[in-house]
Amino acid sequence: MQNVVSIKKLSKIYDNDFQALKNITLDIKKNEIIALLGPNGAGKTTMISIICGIVIPTSGSVTVDNFDIIKDYRRTRSLIGLVPQELSLEQFEYVFNNVSYTRGLYGKAPNPSLIEKILKDLSLWDKRNSRINELSGGMKRRVLIAKALSHEPSVLFLDEPSAGVDVELRQEMWQVIKDLRNSGVTIILTTHYIEEAEAIADRVAVINKGELLVVDNTSDLVKSMGQKTLVIELQEAIQALPSKLERYNLTVLNNGLSISYNYDSSSKQTGITSLLQDMKETGLKLKDLKTEQSSLENIFVELVREN
Repeated sequence: MQNVVSIKKLSKIYDNDFQALKNITLDIKKNEIIALLGPNGAGKTTMISIICGIVIPTSGSVTVDNFDIIKDYRRTRSLIGLVPQELSLEQFEYVFNNVSYTRGLYGKAPNPSLIEKILKDLSLWDKRNSRINELSGGMKRRVLIAKALSHEPSVLFLDEPSAGVDVELRQEMWQVIKDLRNSGVTIILTTHYIEEAEAIADRVAVINKGELLVVDNTSDLVKSMGQKTLVIELQEAIQALPSKLERYNLTVLNNGLSISYNYDSSSKQTGITSLLQDMKETGLKLKDLKTEQSSLENIFVELVREN
């Protein structure tokens, strides 16, 4: 699939010698949703700011649709829409007028039919004649997205799109983002909500201390890096593990009524068969078995902790 954003050996060192980015290389595919995950200060905002032309990199290169962000600044800026986390809007402007005005800032000719389509797609059409200060927080965030789409960008950056949005509206926002991707827009989002990345992102990029730790399809990342846990419920509680089972690094749970065993599901030898055999030989009687898969959140925490 064609790359719409290509980042090569990107680094940024600020005047105080703080290195925000360290040799980042990342290709972002056309029509995908990629989530940038990382703790505060990881370098996510710096990377987005460089791509959007707000911050100058120390070294490396970035292209958008094969146009260099420095040499072809005006062209690349017109290809990008940015939705900031802060609800910075002209509070007393009307929705339709405000979105139309933003389109004009990019030198685009008026296009009322396009603005109508954007507002309808974002469920804002019935609010077109409302002042922005009359809208809810969720609706204001949709106005920000409409403004970012008004000049018809091919890439849309969403900085914490669900920040300050309640659970129900968050689900609606996720659907809006999926619909935008389906309409042909490439979505790059930063988020603190791990479940958000797991729910809507095609790929996940984990950044920590300015370094890109891993980039992979969301499902493949969970499958390849996530451990599985076998939880074994016992018919009778145990006070301690039999010595024969010590080599399995088991954890006793639920006041001795359950034990858990972590294993790598991608390995040919999971150890489950021998564990169950040894349990039988020690006289432990099973009541039930169930497996649990590590979540993206578990994987993220482990990656950041290791680095």
